[in-house]
Amino acid sequence: MLSAIDDFYLQKDEPVRSCLQALKEIILRQDENITPAWKYGMPFFCYKGKMFCYLWVHKKYHQPYIGIVEGKRFDDPALIVEKRSRMKIMLFDPEIDLPIETIEGILQKALDLYRNGVVALK
Repeated sequence: MLSAIDDFYLQKDEPVRSCLQALKEIILRQDENITPAWKYGMPFFCYKGKMFCYLWVHKKYHQPYIGIVEGKRFDDPALIVEKRSRMKIMLFDPEIDLPIETIEGILQKALDLYRNGVVALK
């Protein structure tokens, strides 16, 4: 039987499915302390047990995105605020190559918030 996380990816049509799976791999390889989790009906990624980021598909644009939980704490031109007070998102066109360096840069900025104690770990 499939886990809820695996089922989430398999329910998506291509090329969104492959894009989300690639994003998952990019996120997980950023730090050995990042672990996948299933929270609020979506794939989340935690850093040392603290919510770090998540994957979803934008309802209006139908594009996959990474939601950065503590995105409000730093600025990057690739991040969008929308109507969120705490989180920012980075949208992706699943038809083109992912901007891996940009993604990794944003993820590292977000990780530094946890590593440097800006976001308190339990």
